[in-house]
Parts: sequence; C-alpha cells; structure tokens
Amino acid sequence: MKLMVYSHDGFGLGNIRRMLAICTHLLDSIPELSILVVSGSPMLHSFRLPRRLDYIKLPCINRGTSGELSAKYLGTAIDETVKLRSELILSAIANFKPDVFLVDKKPYGIRNELETAVEYIKAELPETPLLLLLRDILDHPDVTMQEWQKHGYYEAIERFYDRVLVVGTPEIFDIRQEYQLPPKVAQKVQFCGYIRKELGRKSPNLVRNELRLSPEEKLILVTPGGGEDGYNLIDTYLSSLALLPTSHKLRSLIICGPEMPLKDRAALEQKAAAYPQVQMVEFTDDLMSYIAAADAVVAMGGYNTTCEILSVGKPAVVIPRIKPSQEQWMRAEHLTKLGVLAAIHPDNLTPDILLRSLLQQLNTPQHKISTPTIDLNALPQISQYISTLLVKKKSVVPFGKTYQPPQQLRDLEIIAIV
Repeated sequence: MKLMVYSHDGFGLGNIRRMLAICTHLLDSIPELSILVVSGSPMLHSFRLPRRLDYIKLPCINRGTSGELSAKYLGTAIDETVKLRSELILSAIANFKPDVFLVDKKPYGIRNELETAVEYIKAELPETPLLLLLRDILDHPDVTMQEWQKHGYYEAIERFYDRVLVVGTPEIFDIRQEYQLPPKVAQKVQFCGYIRKELGRKSPNLVRNELRLSPEEKLILVTPGGGEDGYNLIDTYLSSLALLPTSHKLRSLIICGPEMPLKDRAALEQKAAAYPQVQMVEFTDDLMSYIAAADAVVAMGGYNTTCEILSVGKPAVVIPRIKPSQEQWMRAEHLTKLGVLAAIHPDNLTPDILLRSLLQQLNTPQHKISTPTIDLNALPQISQYISTLLVKKKSVVPFGKTYQPPQQLRDLEIIAIV
C-alpha cells in the first residue's frame, strides 16, 4: 500500500516536522504501508527518517516575512522554479501511483503547483482518495477567506478532495464557521484533535546529567523553531538574564534553529558568552527530550512547539510570530485564555516583561499547567481514517478509463523514480 505526501514548505520547519510525525505514526500502525514524501524543505535530510519512507527533494522556495515567494537557492525566477517543481511532482505521481494522496495546507499547492497533479489523479487514478491536511488555524479569517476565494480553494476541495483533516479542535477554533466554509466543503471537515508528541529518545534525568545541572538549578529551554526570524526572541531573552535576581539559579539551553542567518547566530553567541550558565546549539532532531527535561520553555509558538508543550504540560512563555501570518498569535491567545501558557505579543516584548512572565510561569503549580480539555489524539485518528481508506481501496476493482494526459505530462519525459 502506497501513500504519497505533499508537504507544503515556504517558511521554517513546522510543516515538514508535522508531516513527518504523521508519517511515522502511520508507518508504525500500518505495517504494509510505504510513504513517498515530496517537499522542498532543506532540512529533510537532518531528520531521523523511519523505514519505508523516502522523499523527493524539490527545489526550495522561500517565503519571507512579507509573504512574497522566491527561489531560495537557485538563481531562477519563481515561475520557472514552480514549473520545475510541478513537473517533478506530476512525474512522481505518474510513476509511484499512490493509493492515497495527502496534501498539506494548500489544495493546489504553492503557487498552484499541484493543480495539474490533482486533475491527473482524479482522471487517471480515480480510486485514489485525495486528503487535505490543515492545522488548527491558518490565518486571520479575513486573510484566509480572501486567499481561498482568490485561488479557488473552496471549489478545489469540493471538486477534488474526499476529506479535510484538521489537526485541531472546534472548541478552540472551528474553521467551518471562522472561514465560512460552504456546506459541501464544511461536511468534508473532520477534526482530529491536536498532535500528541511522543517522548524523546533521552530521559529527563539523562539530559540533565549531560548538561551537568545541579539539583537546585532550573533548566530553561529557548527555541525559536527554525530560527530564520528568531534573533529578537533570543536576544531579548539573553538581555533578560542581566535582570535575574541572584537568588534564582537558572540554566539556559538555547536552540537557535538551523535556518538562523550566520551573522545573527554569531552575534548571539558573542552575547551569550557573557553568561556562563547559557549553552547554545544550532539544532536537534530530538527536541522533545529537551522540552521534557526543562522546567520551563520560552518559544516562538508554532504549531509543533505548542503541541510539544501541551504533550508534557510544561510551563511556557510564547512570543508568537505575527508576520506573514497571524496564526501563532491567534492560537496563543486562545491557549492563554485556557490558562495553558503565557503569551507576549512581539510588539510588547522587553527583557523585563519576558523575565517577569517566565518567573511567574516557573512558580505556577504543575497541575494548573496541563488541561484535560484539549484533545491530543490526532495521530491515531488520522491513522485509523487512512487505514480504513486503504482497506476499502484494495477491495475495489479499478475499471478501465480512457484518459488524455495533460500537455504538461505529455511534454515531460517520464522516468522511473527509484
């Protein structure tokens, strides 16, 4: 049984980390499954990939804080880069012939690069279900609805997609109402809950021993996600340490993120050198081990980091990204109202405010941090749904159908991708 996954990429590590977590759980729960991922994420090779999963690396596209897209490394125009990506995806589908196709976030992909692919699947592989995966919040409703109307996403879901899987809950954000989904689209929505993150490969005691923490020291983990725009968060955190009363014994592990510009990281390392209780590293593929070992977390507040915080019930201060999307701030506001974490708007971020918020979180009793009202069962629910689809598909005998390939595919020399 074959699943193909299109992982949206454009900014940071969030999408590929989320999709790899889903893929890993699917492979663990469906023994006969093989997964092919297509993504432009430059960090795919850095993750520990499970058996029976492989990937095709697309040319990278970068989305800056303005939201404008460009080729990240190639010196090619965005239209040329998207055309290349689109043809690679179409070739992969034609050769791999997936039993299920799972698309992340955008029904037609970045710059509509999936439009020909979904048309091909619907015509040439009619028994292959198309699933759209959405995180809990995409952006402010006004922005999202305008984008979806502009790109024809409502019509795309109604015409091509069998189901919309939302890794969130309607109690926190109901996309059917907030984004005014048409009835035929809304009825395809299935809320799966948030993604519970499994414990890391190291025990908290092992991590604390490796970092040589004394029993009285509190460990603060600081993570800005991929790190591309994480300089201000870490810089402010380092400045806050100068205000820390001597009675507080804090140790800090700062994970800058692999996409932080070298000049930013160098400046932060120079500043951190003044604080002997600070350790700074670039990246880890086992972030959960360090979150579980920490006494509190200071983070930018992407979907994955938030799920990691929720999974272990850690005190946390979140400074959400507000550009180019309001998604992180909207989620942080909802969770702050539930008392799950503390959020600071980046426009209000100062060393003093950050330190006071962090110390307040450290002094909050542990039982008040975690909440049983948040559903964290997304992975088993997604696995159950896809497993059911695969079983149904294998019981259907495909019928013959005459199909005229799109010009894009006729012009493309199809080669087997091994």
